[in-house]
Amino acid sequence: MIIKEVTAKLEKEYPCRMAMDWDNPGLQVGRPEREVRKVFVALDATEEVIRECVAWGAELLVTHHPLLMSGIKKVNSEGFPGRKVLELAENGIAHYALHTNYDVSAMREMAQEMLKLEDARVLDPTEIGEDGTVYGIGCIGNLPEEMTGEECCHYVKSVFSLESVRLFGRSDAPVRKMAVCPGSGKSVIGAALALGADVLVTGDIGHHDGLDGADQQMLMIDAGHYGVEHIFIRQMASLLRESFPELEVREAEERSPFMVY
Repeated sequence: MIIKEVTAKLEKEYPCRMAMDWDNPGLQVGRPEREVRKVFVALDATEEVIRECVAWGAELLVTHHPLLMSGIKKVNSEGFPGRKVLELAENGIAHYALHTNYDVSAMREMAQEMLKLEDARVLDPTEIGEDGTVYGIGCIGNLPEEMTGEECCHYVKSVFSLESVRLFGRSDAPVRKMAVCPGSGKSVIGAALALGADVLVTGDIGHHDGLDGADQQMLMIDAGHYGVEHIFIRQMASLLRESFPELEVREAEERSPFMVY
């Protein structure tokens, strides 16, 4: 089997054309015609992940976040991310990323199902398919039952296996309608408010973003950029195993990129 056969399946499931204009999904590094036996799945192409790929002998690294989001002028061992590109290329490892095209095609529905949201719909629509299906970033729907802000935090932690989250707003405020945006959700705060969300669950919420949301009677739970998106790893590994049983697929260990003391 060659890499192009694997990436063709991923492109069919999560078309790159569905990505945001600023995004850069697809083949980041490598030759499409190279043979592949081992695939490593991770959220990010960190130096640690690349070292694991090298040690294991992987020929393909599949991640959610692209290694290259903007142009680089030099690829050498002294620059960043040039040295990661070099490490991949010198060890014959191709790198393929599925980012916002995956968000609108799969991540939204996964989060919705895990949280058991009822009457859910797309939070920030980006495209309408030929069959009328609405695609977009995040979702909004009703929780199975009303809970307080504090109870909602514990619920999110349990669903996504997190050690901690940050809550902006009153811990005793009633919550029923939840908006969710895996990753960085600052851009959907307005949409969540407009649709009457009691709480927005996302990552990368700044001090003023959180306070502004709370002042407008919407709680904000910052579960971290990694906190909700790590669900990509298991789903993608499962898809690859099911679609290509002849491949060996290994998953990166799911752990937060930072520690809280």
